[in-house]
Amino acid sequence: METIDRALFVPEGFTPYIDSPMPIGYNATISAPHMHATCLELLKDHLQPGMHALDVGSGSGYLTACFAMMVGPEGRAVGIEHIPELVAASTENVERSAAAALLKDGSLSLHVSAAPEIPRPLLEQLKPGGRMVIPVGTYSQDLQVIDKSSDGSISTRNDASVRYVPLTSRSAQLQDS
Repeated sequence: METIDRALFVPEGFTPYIDSPMPIGYNATISAPHMHATCLELLKDHLQPGMHALDVGSGSGYLTACFAMMVGPEGRAVGIEHIPELVAASTENVERSAAAALLKDGSLSLHVSAAPEIPRPLLEQLKPGGRMVIPVGTYSQDLQVIDKSSDGSISTRNDASVRYVPLTSRSAQLQDS
């Protein structure tokens, strides 16, 4: 987080270093710095050089850029976002950051915006030895840490109670925008 300047990912007119989520448009937010720190801490052993990461609901691109710095040039970090305008803005944000040259396609360790339940397709894509950190719930969520062992078995634990913007369809997200 020290290498990637949050100010590059927060819209003008907002104070980037206040520990609060901030709107980035289209009913999306950039999470509070303490939530980014929590997720990065939970994923640090799974975001080592050469590993792969997927950020679903990547919004501003900030966490994806942090992932890229952690996995380095031998690894891969990819952000998935379904609002084209946010994709364009996040691409510009990342291109101005220290992670500009490091972003590629891939998946292994996962950070996902809030979902009402654990998405089965993401769980199935999680590689043995991989970890997913995901807020699960509707209005408020439990930050769940899901590990897949080498034999394919899954273990889940709750890390904290959190409030994330929920994953939703593009039309539902833009409905109130």
